[in-house]
Amino acid sequence: MHKLLIVDDHPLFRDALSLSLNQAASVLQLSQESPILYSASLEDAFGQLQRTSNIDLIMLDLHLPGHDGFWGLVEIRKLYPAVAVVVISGNDDGATVAKAKACGASGFISKSAMSSVIVEGVQAVLHGEEFWPAGRDDPDSEVANIAAKVHELTDQQMVVLKHLQEGRLNKQIAFDLDISEATVKAHVTAIFRKLGVVNRTQAVILANKLQLDTPIAS
Repeated sequence: MHKLLIVDDHPLFRDALSLSLNQAASVLQLSQESPILYSASLEDAFGQLQRTSNIDLIMLDLHLPGHDGFWGLVEIRKLYPAVAVVVISGNDDGATVAKAKACGASGFISKSAMSSVIVEGVQAVLHGEEFWPAGRDDPDSEVANIAAKVHELTDQQMVVLKHLQEGRLNKQIAFDLDISEATVKAHVTAIFRKLGVVNRTQAVILANKLQLDTPIAS
């Protein structure tokens, strides 16, 4: 029996999505006990994943508090590679779908999709298949290469890279993370090496490609 985790910070959408899935509980073979879990942030989602070992599928919004774009997807795939992820978003243009596939998602469902399409997509992924909008199943090769490089970073290096994106200096990062400035410099050097760049500007430009090209539609 399957257990799902919906990661979305819009209560009304979570409720509507949950209703569609629960109405198809027998088709989706959902667990009778707490078949659908909910998280409104990426941090809470990681907590759910740590506490619950039998989550089969994550339905992930691309717009979460403090996390716009594909960083959340990349982190989930890095830390929980055995758990399938379906991106569900109001941004359903071809570029966004291609990036979702490049970053390791097993499918993409538009938030404007009918309930039958949502159920069809979830059922396909639970059966080990992929589910993509028609004609939009080619991954973004550049983003796939970036995601592979990011996967090589340690958890701490990923945190430091996010601080670099925010334009923070080494001493500010050291203070925020309660580590020495020398440790920050070592992380930054390792980040440059693993990403194949030579300075902060190049690292930030590369990392920013994991953001969305167009404004998020709720």
